[in-house]
Amino acid sequence: MTSHCLSLEDLSKDDMLYLINLSQEIKQKLEKGEEYKPLKGAILGMIFEKSSTRTRLSFEVGMKRLGGDAVFLSTRDIQLGRGETIEDTARVISRYVDVVMIRTFEHSRIELFAKYSSVPVINALTDLLHPCQVLADLFTIREKLGSVEDVKVAYVGDGNNMANSWLIAAGVMGFDLSIATSKDCAINGFILNRAKDLAKNSGANIIVIEDPVEAVKGADVIYTDVWASMGQEEQREKKHVLLKPYQVNKELIKHAKDNFIFMHCLPAHRGEEVTADVIDSEHSVVWDEAENRMYAQLAVIMKLIGRDR
Repeated sequence: MTSHCLSLEDLSKDDMLYLINLSQEIKQKLEKGEEYKPLKGAILGMIFEKSSTRTRLSFEVGMKRLGGDAVFLSTRDIQLGRGETIEDTARVISRYVDVVMIRTFEHSRIELFAKYSSVPVINALTDLLHPCQVLADLFTIREKLGSVEDVKVAYVGDGNNMANSWLIAAGVMGFDLSIATSKDCAINGFILNRAKDLAKNSGANIIVIEDPVEAVKGADVIYTDVWASMGQEEQREKKHVLLKPYQVNKELIKHAKDNFIFMHCLPAHRGEEVTADVIDSEHSVVWDEAENRMYAQLAVIMKLIGRDR
């Protein structure tokens, strides 16, 4: 594992399995009410250029539960690259805190920040990747299905940062991944090629197609996301037309395994990318998935700052 977590490509398969195990350990200790404060005295700097309910809560509450603290910096408090360069901001902030998480737009911004930061930097979402979410998702899959290696994941919908992150995860871990999306909402070509390169070593079977039924056939996990991500509201109408055939509904899920689980990184728009009768069904694990963000992110923080032993 490198000194930062900007992409799941920064992790090896063993790193991912270790973090999943550590996530489970953290969850079990907190659920039992054990006195567990491995992050005592540690401070997390949280830079938000994109707002989020789950991201802020999961990081801030998680730090406090394990004895640490968090400082929230919004666009009103800090303007990366405006008024002060990203390089200088990174140099200054990393003098005050032990670890930084950033939720921003262009991936290049977090890469530049990390280059000049003297403390670990965690990607809490960029337009390109969302590694913490998929790490939490893998933990949830292992929790519900018993394995993260012998599963087929079907991602249906927009070729966005979640699709990109699933590609990298499959490439590293070696599980089967089918992505169904419109050719006009295609995933990042560089990420796809990188994932396929990684798959040569891991044995992952990665398929990107337009037919959602074919993608979902035999799936253990069906995953979707909103059709127009934050900052892409102007594309909403166009994407709704293009992605309407990719709605996860009762007809589509018939093609998955009988015991499949449904996942969504939230927020969800019922009646758009998923119907209410799917997200609110017994197959849905979205609430456990949301909770598990906290444990997965804590595992990453503990590993990066050496508090995992």
